[in-house]
Amino acid sequence: MIRVLKPGLLTSVQDLGRPGFQQYGIVVGGALDTFAARVANAIVGNADNDAVLEMAQTGPELQFAEETLVAWTGGDFEAFLGREPLPRDRAVRVAAGEVISFGVATAGLRAWLAVAGGIDVPLVMGSRTTYRRAGIGGYEGRPLRAGDELKTFAPAEAARATLRSLHATARRATMWTVRPATMGKPAPAGKVRAIPGPEWDWFTDPAQRDFFTAQWEATREADRMGVRLQGPALTLVKPREMISAAVNTGIVQVPSAGQPIVLLPSRQSVGGYPRLAAVAGVDIGRFTQLRPGEKIGFEKITVSAAQELWLARERDFGRVKLGLARAAG
Repeated sequence: MIRVLKPGLLTSVQDLGRPGFQQYGIVVGGALDTFAARVANAIVGNADNDAVLEMAQTGPELQFAEETLVAWTGGDFEAFLGREPLPRDRAVRVAAGEVISFGVATAGLRAWLAVAGGIDVPLVMGSRTTYRRAGIGGYEGRPLRAGDELKTFAPAEAARATLRSLHATARRATMWTVRPATMGKPAPAGKVRAIPGPEWDWFTDPAQRDFFTAQWEATREADRMGVRLQGPALTLVKPREMISAAVNTGIVQVPSAGQPIVLLPSRQSVGGYPRLAAVAGVDIGRFTQLRPGEKIGFEKITVSAAQELWLARERDFGRVKLGLARAAG
């Protein structure tokens, strides 16, 4: 059992989302950086889709009723286990009665906390993810509040083996770490890779050039649905009306004002703005950490290159999982 002493600004239960219901207006949602959530789960021996806690800007304070194993990934937060720092990207033993606390994010915006066994909340349409706008999933369909009590499933054998190893060596945390950003072929700092979208040819040559050469500033108009960027106005060759069409996570839409919006996992299923580009799947997580005023640039790649980037990261992650299994004995 986990008791929420302080909820933080916006802490919620998330898994990898709720696919298959977009035709009914139900968003996929899920952890905004699904890869970071998967890595946190792997560190504590969970399955990829086990539910984790997602925090934003200011994290929660949580008390654990039983000994367990935790791991967190994501942005830089002030994190403590009691009065000791709570290290990131590694498995940490939490004793019964102990409290972990996350303060303000010092870099980035979000982090994901995995607990051995995963968070035990009811499945809604096959997912435990919180969809706040509809009030479904997660813990009562809402962000956490002080006084909430979260159940967890029984830890897997890998987590129990890691706990035994930590006890045997009198350590609080593992010596090894697993950082999501080190797997695959990360983009340079301040860059994301993208491919031209279905309506790419609707835009003028200067707009096409500016999209891939300008530095785009993140605005305060950002949430789980998307991030609006500010920079040179991206103009169409001629005024056009678009019939609403399917959109996906990472699609870059351009409203009439010419300022692009990058869609995130809680985005709508269809949109009526031209789809200028699509961010490579491996780079979408960078938009979940952008703070207002920070800048990002786009690098043009092909569809096949984006697919190879995805496969390269998955290959590395597969090797990491094998290593973790061996480390757990």
